[in-house]
Amino acid sequence: MPSTSLNFRVFIPCQWVSPTWMVVLGLQLVLMDSSRLKAQQGESEASAQSEEMSSEEALIAAEYRELLELDDVALQEVDDWISESNATNDGVDDTSLISLPGRIEQRLKPVRAAYDAFIQKHPKHVGVRLAYASFLTDRGDEVLAAPHLMKATELNPGNPAAWNNLGNHYGHLGPVIKAFECYEKAIKLNPNAAVYFHNYGTTVYLFRKDAMKHFDISESEVFDKALKLYRKALEKEPRNFDLAEDIAQTYYGIRNKAVPPRMARPDEALKAWAYALKIAPGEHERQGVYIHLARIHLQIDQVAEARLALDEVNLAVYRTLKDRVGKNLENRTAELVPSAEVR
Repeated sequence: MPSTSLNFRVFIPCQWVSPTWMVVLGLQLVLMDSSRLKAQQGESEASAQSEEMSSEEALIAAEYRELLELDDVALQEVDDWISESNATNDGVDDTSLISLPGRIEQRLKPVRAAYDAFIQKHPKHVGVRLAYASFLTDRGDEVLAAPHLMKATELNPGNPAAWNNLGNHYGHLGPVIKAFECYEKAIKLNPNAAVYFHNYGTTVYLFRKDAMKHFDISESEVFDKALKLYRKALEKEPRNFDLAEDIAQTYYGIRNKAVPPRMARPDEALKAWAYALKIAPGEHERQGVYIHLARIHLQIDQVAEARLALDEVNLAVYRTLKDRVGKNLENRTAELVPSAEVR
């Protein structure tokens, strides 16, 4: 997320943030987390401002800013095209959808050429390597992005954003062990960036078998490690609702081995959702949290608490979910009464 599902933030994503890009007739555009890209650019800009620039360096910096603006404008325009197309038709035999991939390719072609030209002139510019890798990943060209990420870490091994983004790449395409190593380097270089802990935790959580083997720990300990990394991230950004929601979502995947449909840590999950509720930025997010609270209370047969949570939900967007949870609630209530007291 995010919405109601766990998002690997690379796409991530690569702190894995919710993209609006869609798959259009086989052309998949994955939007990298803009906050990460801005952060990495901010680190480069802050570094540049900390030293006096020569006139040549100032010209290069200006050229770089123009390139980033060219990238931003093009990607926003393409994003608007896709949003408009999704809003105005169902995609069945629609000529505008059929032509859209070609239009996107033509619109982004000069941006790619501009990146190639800049890199040819300034091959040791770390910022442009990271920005170009983000651009290529946005287009779904992660394989082409990888050499630029690797080059960025080679040119400046002390740049944490470069290691984070390379970790995102390995998290997508493998080997996952290298992703772990990259995130650890990023965190060592900048232990105050929540996104690095978040990405690392997500990768550990999603690739449990790799984590078990690499760290020589049990599955339960893998969950503990992922949650510890998530909590570290939340310590850095305690008001980050998307992060808090991601953490709470994680508990759905931690199952009771004896009864797989049941959550193994419902009490921890309730606490995590309670915190998300506390920092929810608006009514839409708040009511979404109540849906989750109702589901978890129901899982542990706290039907009265589940009903109270569900009563807080009245937005139309949640009607289908509320009806589904409500039906499960009524079924479970009928099973529990009179054989068990309804709590």
